[in-house]
Amino acid sequence: MLAASIILIALNLRPALASLPVLLPEISAGTGLTALGASYLTAIPVLCLGLFAPLAPRLALRFGIEKTLLGVLLLLGLSTALRGTGSLPMLFAASAVAAGAIAVGNVLLPGLVKRDFAAQAGLMTGLYTMAVCGGAAGAAGLSVPLAQWFGHRWTWALAAWAVPAALVALIWAPQALRRGPAADGHQRQRVRGLWRDRLAWQVTMYMGLQSGLAYAMFGWLAPILRERGLDGVTAGWVISASVMAQVATCLLLPSFAIRQRNQSGLNVALALLAGACLLAMLYAPLSLVWGYAALLGLAQGGLFSVCMTLIVLRSPDSQVAAQLSSMAQTVGYLVASAGPMLIGVLHGRTGSFASAGYVYGGMALGAAWFGWGAGRAALVRATREPS
Repeated sequence: MLAASIILIALNLRPALASLPVLLPEISAGTGLTALGASYLTAIPVLCLGLFAPLAPRLALRFGIEKTLLGVLLLLGLSTALRGTGSLPMLFAASAVAAGAIAVGNVLLPGLVKRDFAAQAGLMTGLYTMAVCGGAAGAAGLSVPLAQWFGHRWTWALAAWAVPAALVALIWAPQALRRGPAADGHQRQRVRGLWRDRLAWQVTMYMGLQSGLAYAMFGWLAPILRERGLDGVTAGWVISASVMAQVATCLLLPSFAIRQRNQSGLNVALALLAGACLLAMLYAPLSLVWGYAALLGLAQGGLFSVCMTLIVLRSPDSQVAAQLSSMAQTVGYLVASAGPMLIGVLHGRTGSFASAGYVYGGMALGAAWFGWGAGRAALVRATREPS
């Protein structure tokens, strides 16, 4: 039951983010949102993923992981519903709050896997990252058809993603209310020293740059494809197909990675493949777009799932895993937010997405560099103090 619940929670950690970019043309037409405003709208949620991540260990220490995740689901459902008001300020604010809730969930799931599924860490990491990718794929592919089904109301399509979050909150509530803060002896200790550890920084920067590739794709690939000539529904389904391809590598690569002596070569290969496929989406003939989308999905699913696996592999226990996850996602998503922002600014200045290739290429090379270091077979060094 716990494993199934974790998967259901993971399914809800991307629809609020993935549903927005595919509807950007409709949102801009309905609200007068400028190109610069659209770049802020895609970048601010990613920035909030980093800003709110440090709250997760503190909330888990105070309320327990289970109750904190229940709060995440409730806040996520409410903020996602409020995006359907049609108010542009509310859209910005609710998107930021939804991203904050997602940030806390992102941080806590690796620690929960390390605590309760240490012997099956590869399988469980694969299953929940697969669920994350599946939720993103569903939102990317279904949001434009939902808007059309609701009479071309983009507001209703955005708000519809509150429903699954509310349903999973009802399923998770009995589990959360039965269990208080964990009695683990590490739970009352603070972890020190991660911010001075080289390996922790390599994991963190790898997290940030691979996330930058992902959110620059989520934020702008649909508008890029629409500018190149695809209609909105087809562009949404290309993104959805790419994210669905992530499911395969999300499920299979964590167990494969755990069995390797180190993951350096795998990290480099995945980063370079993702970068090459994003460049192909920008410059290659559209007749090949479905093939590039599939390869991109395989690469990005592998990047995300192996990165989450590294947090578990590089940590000696669940408390350090939660803290490393917090560090990696705090700094990492701050780094990642620069990707969507840069692409939006460049598009606003040039009137074209052609220059986005420099952003995609630079992030891919950076992810390969830090991925090589993060893949070393070692543990981060941290000390403990009573909290």
